[in-house]
Amino acid sequence: MGIRTVKPTSPSRRYLTYVTYEEITKTEPEKGLLVPKRRTNGRNAHGRITVRHRGGGAKRMLRQVDFRRDKLGIPARVAGIEYDPNRSAHLALLHYRDGEKRYIIATHGLKVGDVLMSGPQADIVPGNALPIRNIPVGTLVHNVELQPGRGAQ
Repeated sequence: MGIRTVKPTSPSRRYLTYVTYEEITKTEPEKGLLVPKRRTNGRNAHGRITVRHRGGGAKRMLRQVDFRRDKLGIPARVAGIEYDPNRSAHLALLHYRDGEKRYIIATHGLKVGDVLMSGPQADIVPGNALPIRNIPVGTLVHNVELQPGRGAQ
């Protein structure tokens, strides 16, 4: 993720930075992996306003992200890097060899065309998912599953 600094034209803009979107390769999300996001706008289950001044904004669709990475031993090709309005991380769209498509949290340096794998036999490559006992000490990790079977958090 590239970061662009702003020219300090005023004291408030002196340390202002923006995230650049040069690594985003897809503009439209995968339709089969979208679900509507239910918005409460400060209302409780009875429909009464319980938190004031909430509401408005743009409608958003939730992307179904694969936090479990349970397709063991099946290689997947990165088809695109996408923006997600619901989180600060970008998403990578994976096309598995058996035809299934899934989103994962994109690692730093992931590019379209990279081949990823999950499972204990996977190589130590950014984007691969494997048990923590198979990862050497000093390797950078992200998206760690804290309890077995619960998915990464």
